Amino acid sequence: MITKKEEKPNLFYILSVTVLTFVVPTVIFLTDHFSTGNPLTFELFSKWFIFSAVGLRLFLAGIKQVKNPGFTAKVIFGLNGPESFPVLRELGFANICFGLVGIVSLFKPEWRIVSAFASGIYYGIAGIQHTLKKTSNTNEKFALFTDLIIFLVLFIYFIKLV
Repeated sequence: MITKKEEKPNLFYILSVTVLTFVVPTVIFLTDHFSTGNPLTFELFSKWFIFSAVGLRLFLAGIKQVKNPGFTAKVIFGLNGPESFPVLRELGFANICFGLVGIVSLFKPEWRIVSAFASGIYYGIAGIQHTLKKTSNTNEKFALFTDLIIFLVLFIYFIKLV
């Protein structure tokens, strides 16, 4: 059961997801453009979006889930018991792996399509799962919103390259 405390938005979670999903890729995209003269294209934006919204976000989330599965259990899903911790640690391992592919794609551009495909499916299914569950708190609703936005950007990127 979700308590009043757990219904409050977790500002650290919302801020960190916002920064990694929207702020960092946009700032680096614009910095890249103004410092190198690279044109403002969807491909250039996608490079930095995949690096940050997929790579950094999933890698850091994975580390957090492995070290502290209770955070994800309580803050995102409103679960109070430790029964879910082993599963959430395994989710953390998967997030670390997906995140590393996104990070490496900065140095290996041919990995971007792989990251967009696999992580796009992951974010899409996660977003659908949040929707079907009828999200119960602000943090989970925020996860739903950002998961679906990331899915959409990755889907467009993948479709443009195929």
